[in-house]
Formats: sequence, structure tokens, C-alpha cells
Amino acid sequence: MTASKKTDERLIKKYPNRRLYDTQTSTYITLADVKQLVLETEEFKVVDAKTGEDLTRSILLQIILEEETGGVPMFSSAMLSQIIRFYGHALQGMMGTYLEKNIQTFIEIQNKLADQSKGIYEGAAFNPDVWAQFMNMQAPMMQGMMTNYIEQSKNLFVQMQEQMQSQAKNMFSTFPFPGTPGAPGAPGNDPSKKP
Repeated sequence: MTASKKTDERLIKKYPNRRLYDTQTSTYITLADVKQLVLETEEFKVVDAKTGEDLTRSILLQIILEEETGGVPMFSSAMLSQIIRFYGHALQGMMGTYLEKNIQTFIEIQNKLADQSKGIYEGAAFNPDVWAQFMNMQAPMMQGMMTNYIEQSKNLFVQMQEQMQSQAKNMFSTFPFPGTPGAPGAPGNDPSKKP
């Protein structure tokens, strides 16, 4: 599918028969075509043809499901279980932001490596063998970058969690709930037993 890139958001309509209609090309497209739009960083939106409801996320999740069930999955069962546990959890929103920032950082690292490789192999065809050679040469540096990245990521998450705990503690300390430290009736707070 080779459509010219546009700055406008491309509109794809999903019909009750599960078919996807690309309004830009006036053709029916498949999930594979939508995946190609994602790979080409094309901006698009999928809507229900009848209701106008935004279905973009559900289509992207379908693509991820197909990728995960075919070939080599990116997510382990343990990782998927951990993600599921965050739904409905107080930290759900923070976890989404955390994952998004980590993916963006990973992309930036990947782009840096690609830029470095251009300077080394300028003029050479960049085939898989050349990429493998480059990665072998870069392994120690990449290992260091990833170690720093993982450590910073862990520290950021711990810091965000501590900040939320502190905010919750401050918020709840202002309410006189029975049994909480500083509240009337809490152990050690009985005014009649003060010296």
C-alpha cells in the first residue's frame, strides 16, 4: 500500500461486517494495511461507520494480538500478567505514562544507534549482516546504555511511587479518621489521658 503521506489524519471507517474502509484511497483495506500505516508512521483514526465511535485503540490491540500469536512474542506471560494487575489499581494511570516514556526513551536510544551506524558504514549497503557486525562492535556500549536506562527507569518509578505515597499520607492525615495517627480516639491521642 503506497499512499502519499499527508499531514491530515487519515480516516478509516469500520463497518458492521468488520470491513475497514480507507476514506483517503476510497478502498477497503485489511488489518495488514493498517499495520503498514503504523510502520510508515501515518496518522490515522478508525471510527465505527454507524456510531462514529473511535475504534483506533481496539484496532491497534488487534494488530498487537496478531503479532503476539504469530512468530516470536514480545511480551512474556509474566509481563502480560503484571500489566493486567495494574488495571483498576490506583497506579494504573501512572503505569501507562511510565511505559509510554520508557518506550519513547528506547526509541531515542535506537535512533542514536542508527545515526552512529550511518557514519560508520556510509555508502555500504545496510543489510542484516552489516547490521549484525555493527551490533557486535557496539555490544559493550549498548549494554552500558541499557543498564543506565534500566537503572534510571527503575529509580524514576520508585521516586514516583514514593511521591504518591507521600501525597496520600499528607491527604489522609488532614482527615480525622478513627484509628489513624493524630486522629481523635487514636492510641496515644486521648486528651483525657494526657499528663
